[in-house]
This record gives sequence, structure tokens and C-alpha cells, in this order.
Amino acid sequence: MRIPLSWIREYTQFPAEGTAEDLMAELVKVGLEEEDVHRPTDSLSGPIVVGEVLEKIPEPQSNGKTINWCQVRVVPAGTAQTLTHEGIDPSGVQGVVCGAHNFEVGDKVVVTLPGAVLPGDFRIAARKTYGHVSAGMIASVRELGIGEDHDGILVLSTLGLDPEPGTDAMELLGLYDSAAEINVTPDRGYAFSLRGIAREYSHATGTPFIDPAAQINTAKNDDAARPGHEVTLSDDTPIYGVQGCSRFVTHKVTGIDPAAPTPPWMAARLRLAGMRTISIAVDVSNYVMLELGQPNHCYDAAKLDGGIEVRRAAAGEKLTTLDEKVRTLNPEDLVIADQSGPIGIAGVMGGARTEVDSTTSTVIVEAAHFDPISISRSKRRHKLPSEASKRFERGVDPLLPPLAAQRVVDLLVQLAGGTDSREVTDAGAPVLPESIRLDAVLPEKLTGVPYTQEQIRSTLEAIGAELRQDGEHLLVTPPSWRPDLTIPAALVEEIARLVGYDQIPSRLPVPPAGRGLTASQQRRRSVYAGMAAAGFTEVLSYPFYSEAANTRFGQAEDTGKPMPMLRLANPIASQHPALRTTVLPGLLEALRRNVSRGFTDVALFEAGSVFHPQSQLGSPSIPDLGVYPGEEVLAGLDAGIPDQPLHIAAALSGAEAAELPGVPGRRRDWADAVDAAQKVADLLRVQLEVVQGRHQAFHPGRTAELRFNGERVGHAGELHPKVIEELDLPARTAVMELDLSALIDGSPEQISAEPISTFPPTTQDVSLIVAGELPAAQLEATLVEGAGELLEDIELFDVYSGEHIEAGQKSLAFALRFRAEDRTLTAEEASEARAGAVALAQQRHGAVQR
Repeated sequence: MRIPLSWIREYTQFPAEGTAEDLMAELVKVGLEEEDVHRPTDSLSGPIVVGEVLEKIPEPQSNGKTINWCQVRVVPAGTAQTLTHEGIDPSGVQGVVCGAHNFEVGDKVVVTLPGAVLPGDFRIAARKTYGHVSAGMIASVRELGIGEDHDGILVLSTLGLDPEPGTDAMELLGLYDSAAEINVTPDRGYAFSLRGIAREYSHATGTPFIDPAAQINTAKNDDAARPGHEVTLSDDTPIYGVQGCSRFVTHKVTGIDPAAPTPPWMAARLRLAGMRTISIAVDVSNYVMLELGQPNHCYDAAKLDGGIEVRRAAAGEKLTTLDEKVRTLNPEDLVIADQSGPIGIAGVMGGARTEVDSTTSTVIVEAAHFDPISISRSKRRHKLPSEASKRFERGVDPLLPPLAAQRVVDLLVQLAGGTDSREVTDAGAPVLPESIRLDAVLPEKLTGVPYTQEQIRSTLEAIGAELRQDGEHLLVTPPSWRPDLTIPAALVEEIARLVGYDQIPSRLPVPPAGRGLTASQQRRRSVYAGMAAAGFTEVLSYPFYSEAANTRFGQAEDTGKPMPMLRLANPIASQHPALRTTVLPGLLEALRRNVSRGFTDVALFEAGSVFHPQSQLGSPSIPDLGVYPGEEVLAGLDAGIPDQPLHIAAALSGAEAAELPGVPGRRRDWADAVDAAQKVADLLRVQLEVVQGRHQAFHPGRTAELRFNGERVGHAGELHPKVIEELDLPARTAVMELDLSALIDGSPEQISAEPISTFPPTTQDVSLIVAGELPAAQLEATLVEGAGELLEDIELFDVYSGEHIEAGQKSLAFALRFRAEDRTLTAEEASEARAGAVALAQQRHGAVQR
């Protein structure tokens, strides 16, 4: 919400010398958030004055363009020029070249003199152009930064102005004003108005507040008031039992001049408030909405067909809205209609058919109160945010409609020459807030501040609430403009806010002794830190996937049927209706997004819960609040919660290290994915078994199945080429996913650092020829068992099949590292251990040394 300072001063005692920053500093005290400052003079400076065109000589040019050589008086007749900047003529008459043609001799225009600066840092100086020295510029509204019209220069008579030459045009057009912009939270819709902001400034400073609504004398209270336009409120299908429209007011004004100019003071305030000027009727409507917070609408009375009905739309009905788009209405939409059909989506946007235009002379002004939920749904359904819906969906004062309608009529009478017909319709009745029972000790209990009863009463009365004592409790009736005050805690928040948040003590709770991270939490943190230290970047993605993605990545075998999964009743996106059964799809989307932005060498990891449905889903009922439900009820609730194990996944693409001159970078492949899984296992001090595996989303020959204690806990390898092509991922993208919960549950209770031996190691190699189908991991496990306790490390460094190796066999070469904890090993001891390993391999697998 933008707040022009000249406007706020009409309802408060904001100092004349106060700045936008000063206003925001006060509003922050009562919980409003500062956003920005809008100050035209930050990009616009004078001298910018009113000029009278004395002479206009058209001069055709060789390029086909015609310019006007003008003489413009920029001081009152008979007065000397007091400005002395270079290029300013002492006579008070400036010679100016102008390319526009929408003005004549005698017109009053805006002249930017040498020394002026326009938006975009455009500096005005005397320049030679088209054979003349042009000492200034006759400005358009766009050049002044006050509008988008650039078809011609600004002729002040079109604004209803006839000022004296030399008048400060910036002051005339309200360009010395500025605006403070604040962020309004969803629960404080009343602050979307000058009325609401002025009241908040009064709370913050203790200064008087002038309510603009109290200054309006409605025609309803006038003996001359007559029945107005026929209005019917009809809602056969209310949402949650709440009628879509509780009150609808119309007020007729006749004889307006649709071409009447919007006065500069109003145009300046609307501009500072972030709204463009359109026509006198529309501008007045917007002005009143910003002033009071009550959206309203003007219909061309001549275009209405019979009475007005507020109802739900019929299925398939269409409406062309003011933005010229044809919209198909939903039966849940609340519409305003006449005999020929819908003329507007209630509280969102009016229809084009009854729009006020240049021929309109009689206007029906409408101001109504609509259900916030109905308006919010229509706005989202049609993707049609508007200033009106922004206010209605947050709640509008139900007492405002007749006041706002009268205010619009009064301004149309004053500014557009209209006549108040006194024909008023007020259908329905306002729905006012209900009383709230407030315990006298609740404010201190919730905030820790010992508020006095006088503080509580005076604060609640200051926000407009009515109080009544009921024993030890207060019965508080919130003001009509505060629909957010529905529970005692909300009243406590108002007391804390207005007395001052700084009064609330800040005390850190003292943690009980012996607490801290659980063993599971410690292990999770060590895994995440270890992956980051290894060069992986952690990402987080939404846990909502499509059923196809869940099935493809969460189910190893392609059964042709979707896997069991949890579907959301109200998904945030229709294409992602299910909770994830695997972490990979979201991780791969993050990888694809990074690669598409030029990051080709990427290593990412993500950890998060996956969701597997149990036999029971949910519970038949929810226990009452405020009462301990009992162990049996809690067990029933727990049984309905889906299994949510923690998974960790990694995705890699591109080169492991950057390519250098003469040093080609190694491209990542399936081995890096397996290594990432092993890294997680090492951090938890558990042993993974890596065997050849299959998975429908993985490459058929480059997939490892990862096992722990004989159970499958994940897969690692390269993605299937078809999956890579479909997801637009780099070739040979490698991934792994592990059931982290299973590994944590199986990790040792105490994870201790291994001691560092002070004795040197002895390394020996062994190369064995075995059957081609024998997994290397199985042979490695046999060598470890046969080598005994002196073996410290074993690593496969070569796999060979081909020449000198019989068909169906392969050669596996391992590096064995031996070390003793208490002595330096001899070569004989290492050779003996190596021989034991080879002997066991020969016995079990028929291995032959190469």
C-alpha cells in the first residue's frame, strides 16, 4: 500500500516537514512493514514552469518531418526573468523547437528550462537543432514521468487549469509530494486504505485521527432520498453456508460530464498510490477505494438491462471483463447480472458491456460487501488479481458501502458536474463481528507482560472495540473493520502491538541437562557434512511428484502398474498429485535446471523423507482439543501415519575436474555414483555390498544394487539413455539412492576414529583369473577373509579379458596393503598372508594366478 503524504495529512497530524521515512518509522512501531519510498523529485528537478505559447511557426524538414519553432513566455507579462542558468533568456521568452502539434498559440504548457533534469537523467540544456537554438523543451506527460501518453505535449487546459506563466509546474502537478510504501499482511485488510493507515499512525503516535467516513452524509439519512435501482440478492449454493453477498448498495448520479478532467491533485495522489488515471468516473471510484478501503464500481445506467441480481453463475456462462478477455464462468463464481446476463465478477472485475465511456452521462454507483472466500476463489480461478479483490479477500468494513457510494456521488457532483438523484438502494444487512470473551489474565499469560486493566481497556477501545464487563471477564465486540479479530488471542496480539512489542521480555529458555542431538540426528548431520566436504552441493525440492515419476524411479521392476503411493486430496499442482516414494525425480530436476543455465560439471545430493502407504491410512476421526486422548487413541492415530523413511540420493554429470591444457578432465560415470554410496556407508561405519543390479530407470549394464545385511537398500549407476533423453539430462548422468534410515539403524552405537599406525605398510599385488560371471566384490570378500587380520586395505585396480585369457574368463588384479599394529612387517609375513588369500580364492572359485 502506497501512502501519499499530502493525503495522510488530511486525517492525521503528520508534520508538514515529515518525510516518507518518518511515516514508515512510526508505522513500523505498530507492526506494519516498510517497503519503499516513492519520491518524484528523486528523478525530476526544475526549473520546470508554466509557459504560454506566443508564436508557433511550422517548418517542414528535408526528412519529411515538420517541426514547430515556438516562442514561449515563461514569466508573467511585464515581469523580468529572475532565473540565471545558462540558456535562460533574460527577456522571459524562450525559443523552443517542438515536434508535437497538439497545441496552439495561447495555450498554457509545461516548459522544462535549461538546468532541469527529467526522469532517466535527461538533462535539459540549450542545444542547436533544426537550424535553431532550442533553449528548453515543451514536455509531455511521459517526459515528466506522470503518465504514459506520449502522443503530444501536455496542454494544461485539458486538466481544467489556466495558471499564470512562470508558475512552478512541479507544484501545480503535485510533483513535490512523495509516498511511503508499506507491506500489508493478509490479516489486516483495513490497512489497504488511507483511513486504516491514518488510524494506525494515530495509534503509533497518540495524535488525533480524523475518520474520513465520519465526514460523509449519506442520502439514506436525507428526507429527499427515493427508491433506487432494483437489486436482488440470491445465493442458492453458498460456500460453507455463507452468503456470497450480504449487502449491496446502489446510488444514481445524473448529468455528469464524462470528458471532465481529473484534477491534478487527485491525479497526483492516484499516481503516487500506484494507479494510473483513466477517466473522471474511474478515477473517482479508485480514489474512494484508496481513501476508505471500500471497492466500488460505476455502471453506465443506459447500458443496464433491467434490475441487478447478485447470484452464482450458471455453468458455461461467459463474460467479457474490462480487460477485454472472454471468461467462462464457474458455478461457484459470484456474479453481478442484469436481465441480459452477467455484467461483472463480483468483487473481482466488472464487465465491458456496462463500462463507463465517453458518452456516459448517468452512472449507477455500486458498493457492496462480499464473502472473502468466494472472492478469493474467483480471483485464483480466473487468474485475475485486482485492487478490489485484494481488499475483499482480506475483509472489508460491512458498514462502508453506503458511505463509499455517497462519497463517489459527491465527488462526481463536485468534479464532473453531476446531480445527485437521491435514488438509493440498500439491499441486505451488514454482518457485524461477534463478541469475544477475554479473560483478564490472558494477556499476561501469553506475553509475560503484566498489563494493567486500564492498559487493556484503553488499548481495545483505541482500536474501536466496544467493551462490557462480565464478572472477571471482558466481553469485547471488535470494530466492524476488523474481521480478523475472532478469538481472545487476537485481542492479546492487539494489546501487545499497541502497547509496544518492545515491552515483551526476551528470555532464552534454559535447556535441561543431558539433552542434545539424538544418535540418529548426529549420524544424519555427519553424513550431510561429509557429502558437502566431498564436493556435493545439497539441494531441497518439493516432495510432490507425478505418479509416473514415482513409479519409474521408486520401483525397480517395470510391472506395468503404478506402485502404491499416497495421493493428495488437494495438490498444489494437478501434474504433481502424489507424495514422493523416491528422492531422485526432484534431484534430477535440480540437476537439469543447473545444466540448462551453463553449469555442466555438477554434483548434487538431497536427503529427505519418502512416503509409503500402510494398510491403514489416516484415522476415522480426530480427537477433541484440550483433552488427553489416551494411549489407545494415540496408537490409532500413529497407525494411520504412512511409513516415512529417510532417503539420500546423489546425481553427477560432467567432468570430475576441469580440463587443463594437456590434461583431459575425467568424465563422471557409474563408478562415481557407487563411490558416493560407499562414502555414505563409510561415514556411518557400515559395509555395503555392491552387486550387479537392474532398475527400470538405470542403464541395463551399468547398474549396481546396494545391499546391507543381505537386504537391498538402494541402487547406483548411470541412468537409462531413454530416461536421459526424456528428462533432457547430460549423457551418462550418474545417480545413486540409499535408504538412509536403514543404514543409520544398522550403524554401530559408537563410531570411533580408527587409530593411525606408526608402522609402515607393505603392499603386494595379486592377479587372478576367474570365471567371467563371478562378481569382483565376491572375489574381493574371499581375499579379505583369506588374508587375515594383517590386511589393512584391498583395492581392485584392473579388470581384463581378451588375448591370452580363455573365453568366458577374466583377470582381476587387486592391490593388497598389509600392516601390523605393533611391529614392522617382514616381506615373508606379507607374502604368507597374500598366499592365504590366494589359496582361499583357488578353493572357493577355482582362481588361477596370472
